[in-house]
Amino acid sequence: MFQGAAALNLDNKGRLAIPSRHRDALTAAANGGLVLTAHPHHCLLVFPVDAWEKFRATLLSTPTLEARSATFRRLFVGHARDETLDAAGRVLVAPELREWAGLEKQVWLVGVGPYFELWSDAGWKEQQAHMNTVGDEPLPPGFEDLVL
Repeated sequence: MFQGAAALNLDNKGRLAIPSRHRDALTAAANGGLVLTAHPHHCLLVFPVDAWEKFRATLLSTPTLEARSATFRRLFVGHARDETLDAAGRVLVAPELREWAGLEKQVWLVGVGPYFELWSDAGWKEQQAHMNTVGDEPLPPGFEDLVL
């Protein structure tokens, strides 16, 4: 499981160096195989291959003729790119995915359980500002019994 946020930089070829604290787990989980795809909030999702396969199977089991299901399929599966960590622990972020998420030099890699979100600096700051207001909103479904 991945957790925590790290400010990182893309190199001039669009490669992201995965922090060493996550690199071993990614290599063990999927032999360095990753899947990067678009998210509707204009960030990217970075999955180890095994976690992606579970997510994709769930997604592909949805009705193909239902409009919203088809839209999410096109978004997640249609943008999916298979990548591999190189010997230096870097992964290439394809230009079309960088464009989708508005990624420039500084980015944020955020562990959210079985996968990561990859945010532009501006996008992550916007999410941080939103997180400061969630205490004023009702809890989402499934959180009713959450105890801190």
